[in-house]
Amino acid sequence: MSDGLNQQRHTDVNHFISQMTDVKRKKDAYQLLKIFEQASGFEPRMWGPSMVGFGKYHYMIEEKFEGDAPLVAFALKKTKINLYLAAVNSKGGKQLKQLGKYRRGKSCLYIKEVNDIDEEVLHDLILASIQYLTTAYEPKK
Repeated sequence: MSDGLNQQRHTDVNHFISQMTDVKRKKDAYQLLKIFEQASGFEPRMWGPSMVGFGKYHYMIEEKFEGDAPLVAFALKKTKINLYLAAVNSKGGKQLKQLGKYRRGKSCLYIKEVNDIDEEVLHDLILASIQYLTTAYEPKK
C-alpha cells in the first residue's frame, strides 16, 4: 500500500472523529484509536460510516459467503461503543473477566465509555483477536 493511500485512510478516520459533537464521545474515539493502532500495528481505515478498522482478512463461510473484514475494529454508535474482537468468540473468556463493564453481543462487545474498561486488557484482547484471525485466515494488508 502506498504511503499516500495510508495517509488518506488515516485522514478519513480523523475527519470522522473530528466531526463528532459530543466531547466525551470524541475523547473516547481518539483514545480507542490510539489503543487499537498501537496494539494492532495497522493503520486505521473507515469501514462504512461509523466503523474504524485495523488490518484486513478475507473470510469464506461454508463456500457460500465471502468477503473482507477488519482484523479488529470499533464503531461509535449513538449510545454505545462497539468493540469488534474475534477473541471474544474464541479464547477471550479469562481476559473478559478482567475487562471491566461491558455487554456481550453476538460478534462484539458493547461499552458505554472507555473509562469503564481496563485499557491493558483491551490491548491484550486486540492482540489475541489478531492472532486468532491470522491463524484461521490468511490476512491481507
